[in-house]
Amino acid sequence: MPAPIAEKEETKHEEKPASTSGGFQNWLPLILTVVLMPALAYVMTTYVLVPKLQHSLGAPTVQARETSAENSGSNDKSNGKENGKPKTKVALSKVVVNVSGSLGTRLLLASFTLAGSTGDFKTKIEENNDQLRDLASSTLGSKTIADLEKPEARNLIRAELLSQFNAALGGTPVQDIYITEFAIQ
Repeated sequence: MPAPIAEKEETKHEEKPASTSGGFQNWLPLILTVVLMPALAYVMTTYVLVPKLQHSLGAPTVQARETSAENSGSNDKSNGKENGKPKTKVALSKVVVNVSGSLGTRLLLASFTLAGSTGDFKTKIEENNDQLRDLASSTLGSKTIADLEKPEARNLIRAELLSQFNAALGGTPVQDIYITEFAIQ
């Protein structure tokens, strides 16, 4: 009886084939996954998700913003005067504030030029200079770094200051605000 057991053990050793090939083929799916998944995620985010989000939020695309900026710039140059009166410009320079949420470690420096066409515009701005500087400081000091780094931050600040300045001065004497300096440190 011992002889048949020895024969079975020999046949077991002979039946196993040597597996020397297939090392790279076994790793190929993993390599492709590691390489292609980040690339696929980037492409989907850039070309599919972000445009859909912008469209659903109603945010203008970069091309639309550039086109509107060009059109508004050409309108300002062609008009130059509003209601037949030249615009008077008054500088409101060097407003320095701490950026909100930075614990006093980040500063914002901004300078503005206010434009209006009323006859007493310059005297009205000079008389209320301190009040306008305070409004500008309060508005700018409430902005965080995230608010200031948005592409449309300057336009939002400009619109907010325009409404606050006109409310403080009564009526709409300030027609345009030009941001001449805007630096974050």
